Amino acid sequence: MRELILSPSLLSADFGNLRAELATLEEAGLKWVHWDVMDGLFVPNITFGPPVIKALRKTSRLFFDVHLMIERPERYIQEFAEAGADLLCVHAESTLHLERTLSAIRDNGMQVGLSLNPGTPLNILEYVLPQLDMVLIMSVNPGFGGQSFIPFCREKICDLKNMIQKKNLSTLIQVDGGVTLDNARELFELGADILVSGSAFFGFPPYNKRHQAFLEAVA
Repeated sequence: MRELILSPSLLSADFGNLRAELATLEEAGLKWVHWDVMDGLFVPNITFGPPVIKALRKTSRLFFDVHLMIERPERYIQEFAEAGADLLCVHAESTLHLERTLSAIRDNGMQVGLSLNPGTPLNILEYVLPQLDMVLIMSVNPGFGGQSFIPFCREKICDLKNMIQKKNLSTLIQVDGGVTLDNARELFELGADILVSGSAFFGFPPYNKRHQAFLEAVA
């Protein structure tokens, strides 16, 4: 039986107190945490990079799910590996030599994720899907928290699930953008394995009760 993985996005956490936020997530029973790394080029916003992740890696046992919203992510794969990323997810739209970039992530000892913007078709996955541990379906345009879910992404999640099953793969599906308690069950039933929630999670402490509410929503 599938179990939901909730990966709270630190984009909505208290940036001035990240060490305490990570500790509280662990105490609340979370296993994953989502790092939104932005460079101000691929997306308008700027967040954190390898030095911050490395400093906090020493204090946390959480699975570091690192989402690179940056141009030419291949330049920094080794740095994020050394910083302690468990999974590195790059955007299909951000790198010219996609297969090479994905192979480099694996060669550096991390799990491999690939993210697709809302308007990017699934056919870009046709030949690289067997290389992937996870596909991230962006259900908002990346760069800012607190946006509303784009409705056509429901069909995209379902189509991706069918593609994975047809190829007899175990690739996980992650959904990021506009994820709330109200749509968590629907997204899980469509095929999402991992839900990223920012403001809809961090805005409703205590975290242990919010985590439990998400788990109950899909039960």
